[in-house]
Order: sequence, then structure tokens, then C-alpha cells
Amino acid sequence: MSRTIRITVWNEYRHEKNDAAVAAVYPAGIHEAVAEPLRREPGFAVRTATLDEPEHGLGGGVLESTDVLIWWGHQAHEEVSDAIAARVQQRVLQGMGLVVLHSGHLSKPFTRLMGTSCLLRWREAGEKERLWVVEPGHPIADGLGAWFEMPHEEMYGERFDVPAPEAVVFISWFAGGNVFRSGCCWTRGKGRIFYFRPGHETYPTYKQREVQAVIRNAVLWTAPGSGPEMKLGDREPPLEKI
Repeated sequence: MSRTIRITVWNEYRHEKNDAAVAAVYPAGIHEAVAEPLRREPGFAVRTATLDEPEHGLGGGVLESTDVLIWWGHQAHEEVSDAIAARVQQRVLQGMGLVVLHSGHLSKPFTRLMGTSCLLRWREAGEKERLWVVEPGHPIADGLGAWFEMPHEEMYGERFDVPAPEAVVFISWFAGGNVFRSGCCWTRGKGRIFYFRPGHETYPTYKQREVQAVIRNAVLWTAPGSGPEMKLGDREPPLEKI
């Protein structure tokens, strides 16, 4: 039986308000650029939330009624309250999907779930990025060719200080010579996490068809399924006679 996947697209929404170059690319905000193609998909119910809303737009039962949370952040990671970050972490452990985009690698929810620094090498030079699909059978690569390119992007380079992913779907090559694991999958508790590297704020990355397809596929892959509730921490009675 089909069901509706409830998606919340979260964005700091700071660059777009204080940088004319970013506003020219994303006049309605990066969150709307990510959300708009998802709204055209059957079976998706999409809302947005931003940093400066009360409880960062994630209060009032929003997280509890979110199946997949998409997160973009950059210059204001530390302004996200620890309480909200902890609630996001707990919801992932309970089964909510999390799709982390670009500079969200340093967001509080992602670093909490990874347990590492999540640091990397970077360079802002507007160079070409080629993403190779290295797991063509993975659902997140559905409908893509063997590779796709973006003419201008910010470089992220290895080493990416995260725990070994359960799957690496994409590897990026940059014109300056660096490579990067650009599509990484993990499971935490009952929740699935996907990190997708592209998306610097001054380039129209989220308007590109292949990028939109990856995000759509990531929503479908991270969306929670069924499974037993795990009650942990209590004394366990024996199932057999001892």
C-alpha cells in the first residue's frame, strides 16, 4: 500500500538574506529550491523550516511528524540549539531519515550522529566537479548515468573524517585534482542517513536535474519502514525455561 512521505527541508536561510550573489541564485532560499521539485513528486508532502523561526521551525510536533529531514547549513551551525540537535538525533535513532547536504557536514545533528569531527579539505575556486556513480545498483543512483558533471562547484577533498560509510554511492573528482566520497550512507538505530556533497550557495547546483534526482532518490531510501520497536535498558525475562 502506498503512503505519503512527510518531508521537512531545513535551511539556515542566512546567506540568501545577506549576500546579493546568493540571493540572485536562490531568491526564495535554498530550502525552496530543494523543496520545489520534491513537491511535484506524487506521494511527497513537503514543508520547509529555517533557523530563525521559533525552535528553528522544528517545534510543535514538526519533527515527530517528519519522515525525512533534509538539512542545509553553513555559517550558523553553532546557533542551532543543542536541545533541537538532540531531538533530531533522537528522531533519527527512532527511524526518521536524514539527508545532509553540502556544508551540513558540520551541523550539530550530523556530527552528533557520526561521533567524529566531520572535517575535510576545501577550496573555493569554481572548478568543474565530476561525480562518478560507483554503486550503480544502489537505489540512490536510480535513473542516473555512469557520471554527471557540474561546471562550477566548491571543492571538498579527502580525507573526510567520518566513520566508514556502509555504502559510498558517488565519488567526486575535481578539476584541481582532488577526490571526495560525495554520497555516503549510514544507519543509526532505526534511521538511515545520506550525505550528499554538492550544493555551494553561489552556484545553481540545486536546479540541476541530476542533483534533484539524487535528492528525490535519497528521500525514498531514507524514508522509514516498518520494524520492531526495540525496548532497551530493562531486565529481560527468559523466553525459554532455565
